[in-house]
Amino acid sequence: MAVTLVADRLSMQATSFELRYRFWILLALFVLGFLAPWNYVLHLDGAGPNTHLWGQLAIQLSRAGMNISAAFNAILAAGIVLAFAGAALCTWASAYAGPQLLHSTAVDRDTLAADGPYRFLRNPLTLGSWLNALALALLMPFTGAIFALVLLILFQLRLMLAEEAQLSAQFGQTYASYCARVPRFLPVPRSGITASGMHARWGHAALAEIFLWGTAISFAAFGWQYNAHLLIQCVLVSLGAALIARGVTMPSAAPVQ
Repeated sequence: MAVTLVADRLSMQATSFELRYRFWILLALFVLGFLAPWNYVLHLDGAGPNTHLWGQLAIQLSRAGMNISAAFNAILAAGIVLAFAGAALCTWASAYAGPQLLHSTAVDRDTLAADGPYRFLRNPLTLGSWLNALALALLMPFTGAIFALVLLILFQLRLMLAEEAQLSAQFGQTYASYCARVPRFLPVPRSGITASGMHARWGHAALAEIFLWGTAISFAAFGWQYNAHLLIQCVLVSLGAALIARGVTMPSAAPVQ
């Protein structure tokens, strides 16, 4: 049984190809989610101004008795909260991500040190990206949103398992103790992990997460025009800024995701 569980876990880990090209794979998933090319063949989402998930959810809420304007506003407000929460969490995590993310003290190896959100959950970058993805899904067709969210979660879980294996091999018992105290996704108010005093790189973090901030600001600034196509254009501008930032900055050590 133990051998089977280990084999299943290994089979779920991302390959070196996936780890190396994760950015482009994630981008491809989002592009397919927005385009949903299968809809043009199968006519799954019909046609009209509200074929995006935002409009379809608002229509369903209106059928349940909510005013249609209030329904659009409620979903938009949820999208804004998700987008800003995802951007803030990823920026906080990126500011502290690096090769010295986790260590045990020289005096007492049971005393673990980490910084930022890594003291309270192990995968803040993954959780933050999921929150942002939920906001972006509101602008996708229904089938595209389901496609993008499901494959995004599965792909990032594979990345997470591969990175956990790498960290386990690198840190050994120190990482095992860390995992025993800090959950993967649900933050705990107290984990017993002490702060190491690592200096936060806020400028680097803001540049690294420029796409997420662009998405959040776009939702907040232009969402009240109720124009999903305008928001998609703003997202594309944010993506362009992120690609430029990616091209002019040197890649750092892969963080825990």
